[in-house]
Amino acid sequence: MCEIFAKQPQENYQFITRSIRIDGHATSVKLESSFWLILEEIASAQSMTVPKFISTVYLEALEHNGEVNNFASLLRCACLTYARQPEATLQLAKQEQLA
Repeated sequence: MCEIFAKQPQENYQFITRSIRIDGHATSVKLESSFWLILEEIASAQSMTVPKFISTVYLEALEHNGEVNNFASLLRCACLTYARQPEATLQLAKQEQLA
């Protein structure tokens, strides 16, 4: 029953750490490779680079919440939100950009 999940290539869940700048500060983000692929897809759909998209998410979350605890988890959840409804998520994001 779980073979489709258990037998996926190990590359899918291998950690990858990328260095990025958020608001001028150098930091690193460690995510599984599958999440990096989804972030690339989301960023591309919004005509952004992945670092620009990640920085934007961070700054908007900081503005909304006052702090950002466990940013890697926030990014994973963003990927899940997108994966569940990609078109609706991107459409909402475009509407927010226009507002």
